[in-house]
Amino acid sequence: MKIGYFGGDVLKLTDDCQVLKPTFFPSVPRLYNKIYGKLQDKLINDPTGCKANLIKSAIKSKMSAVEASGKVTNCFYDKLVFSKVKALLGGNVKIMLTGSAPIDGKVLKFLKICFACPIVEGYGMTETCAGSLITFPGDPEIGHVGGPLHNVKIRLRDIPDMNYLHTDPNPRGEVCFFGTGNMTGYFKNEEKTNEAFTDPTTKTNNGWMHSGDVGMVLPNGAVKIIDRAKNIFKLSQGEYIAPEKLENIYVQSEWVA
Repeated sequence: MKIGYFGGDVLKLTDDCQVLKPTFFPSVPRLYNKIYGKLQDKLINDPTGCKANLIKSAIKSKMSAVEASGKVTNCFYDKLVFSKVKALLGGNVKIMLTGSAPIDGKVLKFLKICFACPIVEGYGMTETCAGSLITFPGDPEIGHVGGPLHNVKIRLRDIPDMNYLHTDPNPRGEVCFFGTGNMTGYFKNEEKTNEAFTDPTTKTNNGWMHSGDVGMVLPNGAVKIIDRAKNIFKLSQGEYIAPEKLENIYVQSEWVA
């Protein structure tokens, strides 16, 4: 396929899309949050009168469909209300992707109905060649990162100190990767390489890449990231906290606001 790169100025991204007319649009939550804010102004805050009522009805109808069945299109409202939004990215986008950080659920659903396009969420590490898990395009559920791709196996490592066990009603533990996508090691850094592949409990290198993220397997087999196993602090009352998790919450709140 052809790959196009935008010019580097986020403010001119839509101009580049008019030239590139992409069919697949991958990005990160920070940009999606910016788009979300702009669309909120155009579709909710600025319109008045009959136009505002029409947009409100369109959003309500499509949001109900997305939450019930994952359907992101509506032949009537897409043509009447959301056609100009879809045109912002060139008009040809068939699927969008978000990754690298968690995205707020209300942002994800709102963008799905505005662009009339599935948005899948991926999860992985640079050390596993990026995306290793991904959601299904039509999945109505949000807040999880889907299941593993064909080139990777995953398992959960028990973390007794944090009360995360694979024997929990919904199995929980540190997400570990095994497969051809795994790196062979960090460049000229054997210590870090061994640390990445060594089980903290058994102190042995078992070939599984340890992510440092805590996952929970949902009833449908999808994985939800719920905590951090690395970079954690133990408070005086014995409770563990992950500062990165709190940082992500603050960052999301800032951009969504």
